[in-house]
Amino acid sequence: MRRSTAVIFVFLVSYICKTLGETCEQNCGTKLDSCSCHPTCGSLGSCCSDYKEYCVNTSPYSGSILGGTDFVVLDANFNKSSDIVCRFDDKTNTDGYVDGDGRGHCISPLLYETGWVSLQISSDNGTTFDRAGSWLSVHTGKLASRFKAILVNSTKWQYYGTPNVGGELQMTWNTTSVNAEKVNIEVWGYEETGEPYSESWQGEWRYLYSLTKDHPNSGSFKFVPKIADGDFSRWELGALRVSSGSYPDGKWNVQAAWSEDHALAWHLEESFRQNSAGWALDKCVAWDKLENELPNFLTEIIDCPCTLAQARADTGRFHTDYGCDIDKGSVCTYHPGSVHCVRAIQASPKYAAGQQCCYDSTGAQVLTADSIGGSTPDRAHDWGSPPFKKPPRIPGQSHWVYDVLSFYYCCLWSDNCYYYFKHRPSSDCRHYQSPSSAMVFGDPHFITFDGVSYSFNGKGEYTLVRSEEKQLTVQGRTEPVKDSEKTINATKLTAVAMREGSSDIIEVRLDSRNDGLELLRNQQTLPFAEQTWMDLQGVFVFSPISTNVTVMFPSGAGVEVRRRGETMTTTVLLPEEFKNSTVGLLGKMNGDAKDDLALSNGQLVQNHSNPEELFSFGASWAVENASALFTYDSENLLNAYYFAARHDPNFMPVFSVPEDPDDPLNTQAAEICTGEGSQFCRYDILVGRSPLIGHATRVSFQSHVSLVDDLKPVISCGWLPPPANGKKQGTRYLQGAKVKFSCDDGYKLSGSEERTCQRNGKWSGEDASCSVPSKVAGIVAGSVVGALTLIVIITAIILHSRKQKRKSSDSDEERSNTSKL
Repeated sequence: MRRSTAVIFVFLVSYICKTLGETCEQNCGTKLDSCSCHPTCGSLGSCCSDYKEYCVNTSPYSGSILGGTDFVVLDANFNKSSDIVCRFDDKTNTDGYVDGDGRGHCISPLLYETGWVSLQISSDNGTTFDRAGSWLSVHTGKLASRFKAILVNSTKWQYYGTPNVGGELQMTWNTTSVNAEKVNIEVWGYEETGEPYSESWQGEWRYLYSLTKDHPNSGSFKFVPKIADGDFSRWELGALRVSSGSYPDGKWNVQAAWSEDHALAWHLEESFRQNSAGWALDKCVAWDKLENELPNFLTEIIDCPCTLAQARADTGRFHTDYGCDIDKGSVCTYHPGSVHCVRAIQASPKYAAGQQCCYDSTGAQVLTADSIGGSTPDRAHDWGSPPFKKPPRIPGQSHWVYDVLSFYYCCLWSDNCYYYFKHRPSSDCRHYQSPSSAMVFGDPHFITFDGVSYSFNGKGEYTLVRSEEKQLTVQGRTEPVKDSEKTINATKLTAVAMREGSSDIIEVRLDSRNDGLELLRNQQTLPFAEQTWMDLQGVFVFSPISTNVTVMFPSGAGVEVRRRGETMTTTVLLPEEFKNSTVGLLGKMNGDAKDDLALSNGQLVQNHSNPEELFSFGASWAVENASALFTYDSENLLNAYYFAARHDPNFMPVFSVPEDPDDPLNTQAAEICTGEGSQFCRYDILVGRSPLIGHATRVSFQSHVSLVDDLKPVISCGWLPPPANGKKQGTRYLQGAKVKFSCDDGYKLSGSEERTCQRNGKWSGEDASCSVPSKVAGIVAGSVVGALTLIVIITAIILHSRKQKRKSSDSDEERSNTSKL
């Protein structure tokens, strides 16, 4: 009955909407009385007749933070007389146009922020803005290469003018990104002015000069750099812009292809080319003086994971640094000797600082005290941080000004890294704490944060994790497993929805149209066809392929969703700060497995082996209507969940695997389901009737075991320095690691020659030191004695000489007296 009522309701709304003529103009995102302008209206068939006209989508939907992307406004109608103005983020206007096919176009502007910004479109030269949509602004380092100009051999560009680096430079671009036969290639500079951490602190891009004008739009440009004229050579950071030759120099917000921001070594002043190391040292010393005057940000940044395995597994708090990625060949320009680096996802709370952690081929953290390629913290987080727009929160550029240019000054253009590492020392991992992990997988099975495993096959929507203290909620939806031959009394996870505080609501669900996952943000589909990373309101989302999604919240909580065949595996990672604050199907995270399975009323499950008791436990965590985070955009979802009880009391699953020796799936179950966790795999094959699901369950279980192993806490004893006038062998500082010490020629080692990192987090032995050996001391003592002896001899000679002189004098006097007589 409810099913038919829902269908009639949807069609009735659609009919009334068309009859009454309600409009989506100025109403996008809302549900009106007779029709809808909400994103779900398309699949529900309830859209107002002008929904696509006023609630617009664009192609492409994303572009560089530096602007210049020409995009089409889809499905909206314009005429040749339309005077289009596009407004971004409620304040920045750019001129649009209508093409020969009657399609409206906008040009994205320079923005000092990343993420989705509001888009409003006027067709009457800005008098009214009646169309609404959104635009995704992307960090240049995360932008797909097809959307930007490429500096061929970028290292050469940024070392140009240093010894043995010169000659011709080349850049390329996609010719379709600039709709012109001739292009100008312009140099733009970036600087930050005003007192740091004050209201006057501002960032600014400025047009400097053109490298060439009316160059054929061939997609390539080569040139031999010259020193920039006049004051332009003082600009050390900037980017190149390729734009139509029809525009005047430096015209803002026109269609263009931008390069990534980079050090403008190739146009710096003559003194740089004559003595780049000396020039850079002067800059390095000036930076050192400035850093001494700025506040210390090191105390508020997160510690690095101890191992590469931990760094890659802690996906709620750390993400791959695109400049040093082991999956892309480990080209680590700024961290030689490292094979992979990660960045802390969240900027520090007060100073918006960042943390970077780098690792060598053995998986050990590389420290700046041992290597120029070590991990370095950042005064300004490379990816910026909300609310963006002002230093040090401007994505990319603030990081360049305070952390990257200074690295060029002190380390790359000169050999004075001491200055840099004094202010950017590596953080070791002695205070790092791994997150705890929990998982939902298969038909569906659960592993709690404290390691309790069980199955719950209810049909409905349930609370997986809730933390009132951290304002985090993660919910899961289960649906019956479908089989064409017969009804199967088992369910599987088909969607998860989550939110932290006032963040956007993120929903991930099995996509019925393909073999991937569908993402929704606030009940609207979130496309990942153009980008893999999105900065959203209070949350980040990463989706490198259609079957993998990672959601990251400011608290450090991470949710990984993986599609494996027809099932969805969800892993939740929570940092130590969530301890004793979680409830739900994934248990209470406190290290005590005995209290994990608690009903929503607090009552504990007495028998973890009793499937009926476990079923009652799971049913108690059905979400309440008012707190549901899911999207209901189909007839089935409306009938089965929105208009129904969130836990279906009429659905009763099969609680245990039937023992049927004649079951044709027995052989496959025996082959697939081996080792630890095989009971879950067997259930999914023999009850779920799917060897594919069983195999996916086995893979998920094994992946979780590996994850737990990667996240195991390790003991760090901290960095050990080499002795003065000596050296050390070994740069690993975890439990069991050994470090050996030796002295330079002419010195003797005191203390321990070898020290081992012990289980208590302390080094064995004593501090090593190098001193002058005893034989040298003997030589010195002998020299002193010899000198004293020599002094005695000389003194004796002098005294003897004086005595002889007196005797001679007395003799002469005696002879004189005799003569007088």
